[in-house]
Amino acid sequence: MSPERVVDAGVEPATLRLRDGRDARVLRVVVGMTGASGATYGIDFLRRFPGEAHLVVSRWAKMVIHTETGLSEKDLEELAHGVHPDHDLSSPFASGSIRHDGCLILPASASTVGRIAAGIGDTLITRMAQVALKERMPLVLGLRETPLSSITLEALHKLSLAGAIVFPLSPPFYGRPESIEALVGATTSKLLRLLGVEVPGGWREDELE
Repeated sequence: MSPERVVDAGVEPATLRLRDGRDARVLRVVVGMTGASGATYGIDFLRRFPGEAHLVVSRWAKMVIHTETGLSEKDLEELAHGVHPDHDLSSPFASGSIRHDGCLILPASASTVGRIAAGIGDTLITRMAQVALKERMPLVLGLRETPLSSITLEALHKLSLAGAIVFPLSPPFYGRPESIEALVGATTSKLLRLLGVEVPGGWREDELE
């Protein structure tokens, strides 16, 4: 997989707009990648996000990313505006004074979900999730785990009540995808729409014209 950022389904990033008409490149997000399988979801989001994306990668995520995608830590640096160590709780994103348009954990492991639900902020990933919740900034948890235990379900319910968006990484099939890339891309499009980015290709979208 190439580490280079790409255009979104043939659409130049400069033409992607928010629902209020602004250029989507004004958005700032922070993405956390944990050791759960499904690294390709986080990578594809970083490649297609039109704005300023900051990245935090856990120790185990580095191993999973290399195993599943072949990408190195240096490759990841080319995909993000900045890469922040997961152990660095002095990072700007550990503070609520730094505003952003979304904190996305892609993929989110069940262990990470459990720690966030318990109010634990012992790493930058869990801390920035706590900050997003307390500051009422969007928090998207891209869970990549199955089956789910009662403990994890209870944690997800608790986080949903606290304002997080629980986003199981379950790709849609109505677009008749012909490759893994297309499946992952459909999920990325849905994530972008959650952030307010107008992405073409919605279900039966042509019927609205």
